[in-house]
Order: sequence, then C-alpha cells, then structure tokens
Amino acid sequence: MIRELIKPVDNTYILNLPDEMIGKTVEVIAFEVENVDKLTEVSNPQTIHDIRERYSHYPVISHENYRFNRDEANDYE
Repeated sequence: MIRELIKPVDNTYILNLPDEMIGKTVEVIAFEVENVDKLTEVSNPQTIHDIRERYSHYPVISHENYRFNRDEANDYE
C-alpha cells in the first residue's frame, strides 16, 4: 500500500510503484483533505526507539527451543 500526502503545484503527478505491484490492477484515488494535521500525526512512521519503548513492558518470549509434536497435537483423548 502506498499513501502520500502532497500539495501539488501542477496538475500532473508521477507515482512510482513498488515492484510487487507491477502487472497487478492498482486503484489510484485522489481527493482533497481538509485537516492535514490530524492525518500526518497518525501516518508518521515511528522510530525504532519509540516502538521499543512502547513494548518494553511486555515480557520477552523466545520460541528458540520449541519443538512441535504432531502426535501430541492430534491426541484427542
């Protein structure tokens, strides 16, 4: 998904699509946005530091030594 907020200075805009979208049907919608401040607050990407800080109070879980036992999973009795 691509989302860009722009202020056009001309009636032409060039959009570069990622390679994953080549050959697929893509919908392009353009409409006027009234309140840009609220939209940019939500759409700004967070830094790694912000993400780590947000999730630091959750326990760290490792599945390194986990082994799936199919017999145990299919044991219904």
